Amino acid sequence: MRLFRVLVLVGLFGLGVGARAQTGVYAEFTGAKLSSANTAWMFGPTFGLYHDHGLGLVALGFDVRGSVLGRGATNGAGSDESLDTLQVGVRGAVTPHVLPIKPYAELLGGLGHLKTGQGSATTSTNKFSYQVLGGVDFTIFPRLDWRVVEFSYERFQGLGDGYAPKQLSTGLVFRLP
Repeated sequence: MRLFRVLVLVGLFGLGVGARAQTGVYAEFTGAKLSSANTAWMFGPTFGLYHDHGLGLVALGFDVRGSVLGRGATNGAGSDESLDTLQVGVRGAVTPHVLPIKPYAELLGGLGHLKTGQGSATTSTNKFSYQVLGGVDFTIFPRLDWRVVEFSYERFQGLGDGYAPKQLSTGLVFRLP
């Protein structure tokens, strides 16, 4: 609880004199792999919006994101797998003004839908999911960043370690004025 109070005070201070705010809209190409054996990679888009308030090198804010990942049936075998999420959470970023990079980390939570397996071993569920992620943005133009790499680890409430997707993403970020 004490950490939460400190974060609120830092966030409120960031809204004051000399603070900068930044909103970004992004689209990424994502690949995800479940931890369980005999599962294939799922691919698709991840998209979202973040808003940061910062002072100096550090910015704190929030992120809202969704992903629609899947792998269609192969050879009619019915191995239709999908991973769809809608999540919101906190975000922290570091902006060293002498370099065109911005490393960031996030903790998100929300609703996730996972469908995997075949026949009687099919798992199809809607559960609370949480995600821990980090990445690096590289500024290409004054308002356009390349999201060079993002790695995330996700868990679904009530599902075991075999249903914990690890995801790799890359994409573009458009920073609004």
